[in-house]
Amino acid sequence: MNLKKITLTALAGLTATFSFSQTVNITAKAGDPNRIIDRNIYGHFSEHLGRCIYDGFWVSPDLNVPKKDRIRLDIVDALKKIKVPNLRWPGGCFADEYHWRDGIGPRDQRPKMVNTNWGGVTEDNSFGTHEFLELCELIGCEPYIAGNVGSGTVEEMAKWVEYLNSSAESPMTNLRKQNGHPEAYKVKFWGVGNESWGCGGDMTAEFYTDQYKRYAVYARNYKDAPLKKIASGANSDDYHWTETAMKNIGRRMWGLSLHYYTIPTGDWGKKGSATSFTDAEYFKTMKNCLHMEELVTKHSAIMDKYDPEKKVALVVDEWGVWTDVEPGTNPGFLYQQNSMRDALIAGTTLNIFNNHSDRVKVASLAQSINVLQSLILTDREKMILTPTYHVFDLYKVHQDAEYIPLSFTSPDYSVDGKSIPALNVSASKDKSGAIHISLVNLDPAKPIKIQTALEGQSWKSVSGQILTSAKLTDINTFDKPNNIHIEKYAGAKKQGSQLVAEIPAKSVVVLELK
Repeated sequence: MNLKKITLTALAGLTATFSFSQTVNITAKAGDPNRIIDRNIYGHFSEHLGRCIYDGFWVSPDLNVPKKDRIRLDIVDALKKIKVPNLRWPGGCFADEYHWRDGIGPRDQRPKMVNTNWGGVTEDNSFGTHEFLELCELIGCEPYIAGNVGSGTVEEMAKWVEYLNSSAESPMTNLRKQNGHPEAYKVKFWGVGNESWGCGGDMTAEFYTDQYKRYAVYARNYKDAPLKKIASGANSDDYHWTETAMKNIGRRMWGLSLHYYTIPTGDWGKKGSATSFTDAEYFKTMKNCLHMEELVTKHSAIMDKYDPEKKVALVVDEWGVWTDVEPGTNPGFLYQQNSMRDALIAGTTLNIFNNHSDRVKVASLAQSINVLQSLILTDREKMILTPTYHVFDLYKVHQDAEYIPLSFTSPDYSVDGKSIPALNVSASKDKSGAIHISLVNLDPAKPIKIQTALEGQSWKSVSGQILTSAKLTDINTFDKPNNIHIEKYAGAKKQGSQLVAEIPAKSVVVLELK
């Protein structure tokens, strides 16, 4: 049976299957009105890499698509729909070789450079600071700028902050006005370097934390623009880095980053295909995805030692699945397709962040367009929304909503004698009082029945939406752009005071209770 279209008739036909499945009892406790799922958890990352900026956001003047200047407006509209809260730029590894003054002023006078990290292509700097901030304004999102610590200077970053945020009279503000923006931009999110343990300078934690303090001193707060300075944090499970940063920097940073990618095989040399994988490879991918729970828990515990009041945010500003590139494409462009498996990764990871929203305040999916786990893929005038995009569309209801804690024991999904939890869930209540529950069933074959008690919550009706497909390897293509899309879900009902639902295999479901 094709589970793409979940109807009452189809659900009735699944009764026999469900009769053999375990019922999961979920208890939803009263939430803390002060515990909010920060909308910035739903942020995105756009690097000067492959076709993310050029031929993604920033297109040829000759391309026959709606645009403002060279900013592609159908992409802007798609991102506005999912309420993208912030956009991180210009990198990534590119940030630590980027010199911002090369990207301002008349475009025909901007110096070119070689993008040594990503494909060795020529970067013409036609998309720079002003173009990025106009893009953010069009989307309606906060800019998050990563400063150059690896190959830059303290003065360079300090003057970039002044150029953007100061309203006083100075050479930097006069230069901004000459370049067409009289008012200060007031950019608040600033990364002080990126991956300083690797492509951002190959530093030790001890050396970097001293550098952070030096850079941060001169990244000034200007009127109405207090900075949220984010230190370059750990690679995956480097807990020493987090310990050192918390001990040496502490509250002098607003946030501390964490980077972790789901590698299907676990082998960076041969990561695995985005579209062709076995059940065993799928299982390993999801096990690697769920490792995010352990990472966030352990890094948060270290942060708690030094910051029990949780004033310093954990900022997971690079995450997503990283596969081998599509055959025949530039290996330095990191172009990969996006399958139903990727949607399950997205839903699972966002549930983890929601459930750790006391510490996780910002996150950035890598990346927005045509790179890694993209929201959008383009082919000249054509544009498709990926399964991952649709998950962000489903989950936007959690942005700035009150977190509702849940308690349950998941059934196992097992392959070759190894097991992972088949079900992951998060919940919130929005300002109108509507409750939203997002559920992900990772089992590719078995549905899961849930029964939920909602302590202290009043509701009368339930509706839902679902994202699923016949196969885990299904994708949206330029010929079939709606192969995987959101549909109405009728598998939930109110039974007495309980919520009862049947969650199909390999699906992402979001329920709304009113």
